Amino acid sequence: MDLIEVDPLIRDSEVAEILGCSKTTVWRRVKDGTLRKPIKLGGMSRWPISDILEIIDSAKDCRD
Repeated sequence: MDLIEVDPLIRDSEVAEILGCSKTTVWRRVKDGTLRKPIKLGGMSRWPISDILEIIDSAKDCRD
């Protein structure tokens, strides 16, 4: 049996912690398109951690 790779889903508070901002800023960045919209599971909003790491990598590439 092959192992399935799992892309963990994280909450807005965890996204905020990783990015060093508030939960309000996370949602502000979703609204302005900086962050991708979360995956909805019932009443929960979750982001694949790979989405957040991709945003960080993109920001690094844009530095002077």
